[in-house]
Amino acid sequence: MQYFHHDSNSAEDYLHHRAPYLLVDQIVSIADIEVVASTVVTGEEYFIEGHFPGAPIFPGAMMQELSTQTAGILIAARYNPMPRFNTCDPSFNEFALGVLVRVNYAKYKGFARPGDTLVAQVTLNEQVDNVFDFSSKISIEEKLVMRNSFRLTNIKSSLLRDD
Repeated sequence: MQYFHHDSNSAEDYLHHRAPYLLVDQIVSIADIEVVASTVVTGEEYFIEGHFPGAPIFPGAMMQELSTQTAGILIAARYNPMPRFNTCDPSFNEFALGVLVRVNYAKYKGFARPGDTLVAQVTLNEQVDNVFDFSSKISIEEKLVMRNSFRLTNIKSSLLRDD
């Protein structure tokens, strides 16, 4: 089967995530085994309000999500098993792309605060069938703030639905 392949700078063209949960503001580059994306921490994100009052910090769990969404863009762009992908109608798609199945490790080396631009560089290390092993670095102004390793999989969309 010919994989779906296109290049766009909009994360909405690759992911089902939407505001307020879509974290990728811009796709910087997409290659066969690497994707780079960024997001600006505004301080208006719903999850920052309580994390922490008077000392707003972008949560580490959301950094993991940023790297996961970025990896999902690579899967959708280069390793999508469907001939067509429809972000407007998720029920149209046979597969749910990039479902998190494992976090091997996450190491945090700094904080992200309002005004910072997070740059996620995600590398595909290995693909076995529908399982993708990734490593990621998240930086602010070229200073490493997080390093992680995780796995995503493509699963049948019917497994996620309630019907």
